[in-house]
Amino acid sequence: MSKQVTIDPKLDFAIERFIDAPTRLVWEALTKPEHLKEWYMPKVWGRVSRAQLDLRPGGIISIDIAVTDGPEVPNVGCVLEVVPMERLVWTSMLFPDYRPAVFDDIPITAIMTMEPVGTGTRYVFTALHRDEADLEKNKTSGFYEGTEIALDQFVEHVMGMK
Repeated sequence: MSKQVTIDPKLDFAIERFIDAPTRLVWEALTKPEHLKEWYMPKVWGRVSRAQLDLRPGGIISIDIAVTDGPEVPNVGCVLEVVPMERLVWTSMLFPDYRPAVFDDIPITAIMTMEPVGTGTRYVFTALHRDEADLEKNKTSGFYEGTEIALDQFVEHVMGMK
């Protein structure tokens, strides 16, 4: 996948954070399941019950969540690109090993980039959608709001790792 992805504001959103921590800690918090479990799900909404990440193209990303006392909901996708301490790309439109996914959710491709800035890290999460309707559904469903909350938790978690 090209590092140059065109972001279309009609289809996509990006959320940026500056994290006052070295990129190696940001990468560790992003890619190790024990860290994902701590920040991925907005804590006021629920929890991550299980996380798995195989950091290779075609590898699995699996994050099961539970909202309050509800049942655990699996979220499985396929890793598309891994550039350690720079870039991680995955999609929910494929299962591991590039198998076509079957789902009833809104699919996304997620691109997470990071770059050193001074003693900290510029981190950007981007969600690509199929069409404007999917983006609108994700904004109104709480996905966008939840992502912002999760990124705030991510920053807090990384700061606690220092």
